[in-house]
Amino acid sequence: MTIMVLHDNKLGGRIPAELGETMTSLEAISLSNNSFTGPIPTSLTNLSRLGSIQSMLFLDLYANLSGEVPLSLYNLSSLISFQVGGNLLHGSIPADIGNKFPSMQILNLNNNHFTGIIPSSVSNLSNIKTLLDGNRLSGYVPATLGRLQALQQLYLSVNMLEADDKEGWEFISSLVNCSQLQHLVLSRNSFRGHLPSSIANLSSTLQKLYLNDNKISGSIPAEIGNLVGLNSLVLPNTSMSGVIPESIGKLENLVELALYSSGLVLLLGHQVSSVNTITVTLALGSTKELLHKGWGSPRPPHKDVVAAPHQVGGSMTLPASFTLQGAGAPNSCFGPIPESLGNLKNLYTLDLSKNYYLNGSIPKENLKLPSLSYYLDLSYNSLSGPLPSEVGIMTNLNQLILSNNHLSGQIPNSIGNCLVLEKLLLDKNSFEGSIPQSLGNMKGLTVLNLTMNNLSGGIPDSIEVLQNLTSLSVLDISFNNLQGKVPDGGAFRNLSYKSVAGNTELCSGAPQLHLAPCSTRHTRKGRKKKFKSLIISLTTTVTVLLSVSIILLVWMLREKLKQKQNERAQSLIAGEKFERIPYLALSKGTDGFSESNLLGSGRYGTVYKCVLGNEDREPLAVKVFNLCQSGSSKSFEVECEAMRRIRHRCLIKIITCCSSIDLQGQEFKALVFEFMPNGSLDVWLHPKFHKSTTRNTLNLDQRLDIAADIIAAVEYLHNSCQPPVIHCDLKPSNILLAEDMSARVGDFGISKFFPENASKRVLNSSSTTGIRGSIGYVAPEYGEGSAITSSGDIYSLGILLLEIFTGRSPPDDMFRYSLGLHKFTEDALPGKALEIVDSTIWLHEEPMDMPKVVSSEPMDSTTRSSVQECLISVLRLGLSCSKQQPRERPSIRDVAVEMNAIRDAFLTFVS
Repeated sequence: MTIMVLHDNKLGGRIPAELGETMTSLEAISLSNNSFTGPIPTSLTNLSRLGSIQSMLFLDLYANLSGEVPLSLYNLSSLISFQVGGNLLHGSIPADIGNKFPSMQILNLNNNHFTGIIPSSVSNLSNIKTLLDGNRLSGYVPATLGRLQALQQLYLSVNMLEADDKEGWEFISSLVNCSQLQHLVLSRNSFRGHLPSSIANLSSTLQKLYLNDNKISGSIPAEIGNLVGLNSLVLPNTSMSGVIPESIGKLENLVELALYSSGLVLLLGHQVSSVNTITVTLALGSTKELLHKGWGSPRPPHKDVVAAPHQVGGSMTLPASFTLQGAGAPNSCFGPIPESLGNLKNLYTLDLSKNYYLNGSIPKENLKLPSLSYYLDLSYNSLSGPLPSEVGIMTNLNQLILSNNHLSGQIPNSIGNCLVLEKLLLDKNSFEGSIPQSLGNMKGLTVLNLTMNNLSGGIPDSIEVLQNLTSLSVLDISFNNLQGKVPDGGAFRNLSYKSVAGNTELCSGAPQLHLAPCSTRHTRKGRKKKFKSLIISLTTTVTVLLSVSIILLVWMLREKLKQKQNERAQSLIAGEKFERIPYLALSKGTDGFSESNLLGSGRYGTVYKCVLGNEDREPLAVKVFNLCQSGSSKSFEVECEAMRRIRHRCLIKIITCCSSIDLQGQEFKALVFEFMPNGSLDVWLHPKFHKSTTRNTLNLDQRLDIAADIIAAVEYLHNSCQPPVIHCDLKPSNILLAEDMSARVGDFGISKFFPENASKRVLNSSSTTGIRGSIGYVAPEYGEGSAITSSGDIYSLGILLLEIFTGRSPPDDMFRYSLGLHKFTEDALPGKALEIVDSTIWLHEEPMDMPKVVSSEPMDSTTRSSVQECLISVLRLGLSCSKQQPRERPSIRDVAVEMNAIRDAFLTFVS
């Protein structure tokens, strides 16, 4: 017996040709997990005795073996295992490969660049147990695979294999004859049509069934419960729909059920009881490593990961993760959360997030789970009612995520019992009252998000305790009704305006917060209380002292009046409520509307930088309307009305307006906005007259944040405004970037309000006056005379998303004779995603063969896969939004949930 084992080292360079010339007696050779480069030496064909024990093995995720596999290697008929996966090999699979290896048990060609079809002759590999392939193969899967009686693992993922309702699914029926089949992985191909019902007739030994990232439609076959050996059923990112069959309750070994981003419906109240054996036996299994990496829900594990369920006699022996995350699906789960989930005593995570129609209150029983320690995520649902005081029982919980529901009432003081809580997200609800003092007990709290609630009270009374939380690094209390001075210590030291915006009664001396200074206006109530207390006390004193007090009071009121008059003169810059600014002030502040202060121009007006008063004051942006342009007066009125009604952190903030007469006696109209120091998104996506550098382009993180901000703004306009607003002109030049590169949607000059009695989808057609929007972004139905709808904004948003990540403008000359940016992107997915994205994304890192994201190390396959998955997901979202037919486009709420899921998943990975 002669073997050579050199795997798991750091060997590099080429495999020496002498190896096959001098060591002809070798029976087995393993060179895996090294860094060899170059081609496979043809001299290895001299090792005619290979395979009598174990095969050659060149399996290395980071290897760089290239070229074609020497045809002579296929003549080593004694090979038992032939593994060349994880390289850069190319070429096609020989048509007669099945006739070459009569003893072959493992054939591994995955993660290379092989093209062509899968030869039907593979069905002659009668002893094959494991068939691994993830390349660029196309065509149909041979319908004769059922001859492989010994087949245990079939991996055909990451190819371009096809099937539809007419042809291609025959191999599934054939595999019914493979009685030992354990793993069937068909992920990331081009399979279409309905999943054949014969899949339910596969071997009862089948443990893993992966069909994710295909275009399979229809419903799950009702007989899926026949596959009693399944421990992983992975169906996300497909077009499947319908109710999950009740027979799934027969799958007693199931430990992973992944359904995110599909249209499948789970009737929680009905089916959880019928699948009690599934939830009771739910164990970490193959999802353990993924959860430890921070993913919010189990993702399909790497195809080489095989893990058995950790269970004994049908009962759970390890802490479990129960995940039914919607992650963008329109209705993954609906109905109330069943109280029976409280019986799963060994759960350490519970994730029911992003299921739009999951409603009702939070059951108290689900807050009493003794093992719940990692996280509880019920975000992005339609839950209502109060947060039960039983939340304080979860003393070992690390993360509590309840964002974007309809929860109300006060935040229970018992929440302070969650002493080890690190992340608390209660944003986008309707919580009221003060912020509990007990939050100060959470010494390890790092993230606290309370934005968009109805919380009230003064900061000295309810939040100052947070100053002492030394670990708190992210704090957001924006858009509440909080009052008083913002502390300047602890977590408040590094706050930005975005974290406190929307609290009109807050004040601060910190310039970066852009809040009014803590002057008389903000302390009026406190002083009145002091005066009242003083007067009451003086009534018990002598008349002389009372008289003195009255005189003192009159004097102070007079001084207050003077101070108020002075503050009113300063309120153009510092206050929350602004007086109209006269024409002369704007003219002086823009140096006579000089070209040196020009920021940009549009259809109805021109925007200038304006500094009122001293140069050390913060600049403003003035939009001067060109009243000679037809429709500009109407645009001024529409924009005034829109800005009067709306308020959101991702919308441009209006300061005041000016409707006056200029020095020539002509009518003058202007709007004054907050100044955006980083200009419009357009100049960042398409730099003009400059070489692209890291200073004038955007990295991937910034683009994801900007996209999320834009979508949040549109969601607010469509769903939270009364009446709702259709923007009608979403494009990069109307997206402005603040100092911290957060996005603001602006220019409401052609926006449209829904009539109070209109539906939330369609405006009365009589309210439309021609096409609204810009060429390349305007919805196609508008060109056919259709009424204005929210779907029109979704189309523009989809095109905008594609532009943000490809860097290509829809009116670009390259699309003059083609079908446009949508078709250009659609044709490139999924395989060429990295080829069509904006190349300036990679300028933010050091040059190298492959782009990288967050570190100075070359991008490994895991990072590359995550970057590619992120880009494919966001481009697919853009394609979904920009579909030709309005009824095929998602709602803005669906888009917001999907975008947040994409960004959160990517940020979790890079962190």
